[in-house]
Amino acid sequence: MQIQLTSRETELLKAVAHTAAKMGVPAYAVGGFVRDKILGRPTKDIDIVCLGDGLDLAERFAKQFKPHPPVSLFKTFGTAQVKFDDIEIEFVGARKESYARHSRKPEVSPGSIEDDQNRRDFTVNALAIDLREECFGDLIDPFGGMADLNDKILRTPLDPIQTFDDDPLRMMRAIRFATQLNFTITSETFKGIQQIAERIKIVSQERITDELQKIMMTPIPSKGWYLLKEAGLLTHIFPILLQLEGAETLDGIGHKDNFSHTLQVLDNVAATSNDVWLRWAALLHDIAKPKTKRFEPGFGWTFHGHEVVGARMVPKIFTQLKLPLNEKMKMVQKLVGLHLRPISLTKENVTDSAIRRLLFDAGDDIESLMILCAADITSKNQQKVKRYIQGFEWVKIRLEEVEQKDSIRNWQPPITGEMIMQIFNISPSKQVGLIKDAIREAILDGVIANDQDAAYDFMLKEAAKLGLFPNLK
Repeated sequence: MQIQLTSRETELLKAVAHTAAKMGVPAYAVGGFVRDKILGRPTKDIDIVCLGDGLDLAERFAKQFKPHPPVSLFKTFGTAQVKFDDIEIEFVGARKESYARHSRKPEVSPGSIEDDQNRRDFTVNALAIDLREECFGDLIDPFGGMADLNDKILRTPLDPIQTFDDDPLRMMRAIRFATQLNFTITSETFKGIQQIAERIKIVSQERITDELQKIMMTPIPSKGWYLLKEAGLLTHIFPILLQLEGAETLDGIGHKDNFSHTLQVLDNVAATSNDVWLRWAALLHDIAKPKTKRFEPGFGWTFHGHEVVGARMVPKIFTQLKLPLNEKMKMVQKLVGLHLRPISLTKENVTDSAIRRLLFDAGDDIESLMILCAADITSKNQQKVKRYIQGFEWVKIRLEEVEQKDSIRNWQPPITGEMIMQIFNISPSKQVGLIKDAIREAILDGVIANDQDAAYDFMLKEAAKLGLFPNLK
C-alpha cells in the first residue's frame, strides 16, 4: 500500500531517502506520522528511523538545503531534530530496548527495523513507510496496524503487561489516543492496564500531566476521564476527583452524582470553547462538594460554600499536578469561586449593584464565567433547564447594559491612593485604604457615578469623617 503524501512531505522524504542511500543505510518514516497520514489527520512531525547513525543522517540531510536548517543534536538520547518552517523531522537509529523495573528509561542497543517496531506502544504506531529508493512509499505493517486503524481499536504489538510494565506512561497514552481518535482499547489491552495501573507511580508528574492536557483538549474529554477511572489510573494520579463519585440518599432525599455531573459540564464547555484553562475550571468547579456536603433534616443535601472552598483548593491542586502557578491558575481559581454567581442572579430581582459587583469581580474573565455557568445547567428536568436558560439570557443582557452605562469591567479607581496621600498630605496608612474602599463601594452600589468628579466630592466627605482635610498650600 502507498501512503498519500503532500508535495512538501514527498520532497523532504525523498531528500532523506537520497541521503540515506548515499550513506548506504536504509531509512523509514515511522510512528504517529504514518498513522495520521492514513487517518487523514494533520501532522507536522515526521519521525525517521535508520539502520545506522541517526545523528549523522540528520546532519547530512540538512546540508542539502540552503541555507542549511539548524540541526539539534541530543547525543544522550541518540536523536537529532531538523526544523523547517512548518515541519519538524526527528532522526534516530533503529534500536532494541530493555527496561529495569524501577525506571522507564530503557537500556538501548542498535537493532533492526523489526526490533524498532517491536518496541512501539501500539500496533497503529508500529507502522512504517519504506524510504529505500527501490520501494519508496511502501507500507511496512508487521502487527496488523492498518486493520486496527480501520477497526478503530488500540492494542499493543506485544503482550500488554510487558508493554505497559516496560514503560507505564504507555497506559496514559492508551487513554489519550482512545480519546483523541475515538478508538476502543481492546479488552486484553485494557485488562493489562488495570492489572498494573499502580506502575504509573514511577512516571514523573510532568509526563502524566502532559497527557492529561492532551485529553483535556479533545472534543469529548469526559471519555478520557471515565477511562482513567475504569482503568484504575485515576486513583493514583488524581484521587481527589474520585471523591465526587456516588449519590447518597437519606430520608428519601438524594443528590446527584457529582463526578458524572462534572464531566458533563466539562463536555459542555468543550463544545463551546477550546480554552484548556476554562476546561480545567469546569473539571474543578465542584471539587469541594465532598468537603462541604451536609444533610439538613427537612431540607435535604447542601454544599454551602463549596465554591469558596474549591477556589482555595485550586493552587494546591495545580501544584500537585505540576500545572503552571501563574495567571492561568488565578483565572481557574476565580472561575471556580464565582461559578454560582450568575445563576444566583436569575433567582432574584437583580439590582444594578449586584450586576456591577459581578462585572468587577470577573473582569476580563466574564465571558469565560458565563460559558462555565451555562455549561453547569445539566438537570434532566427540561422545564427547569428552560427556566434557567431564560433567566441566564436575561442576566447576560443586564451585564451588557450595566457595563455600557457604568464601565465597571476591569475597573480602575478614579481616585488612587497616591492622589489621596497628596491631597491630604498624609503617608501610607489605614486611612488611605478606608477612603479608597469607601469610594469603590459607593461606585459599585450606585451611590456615585464612576467618574473622578463624583469620586472627588465623595472622598472629601469620607475624609472629613476621619478628621482629614485637603492640603490647600
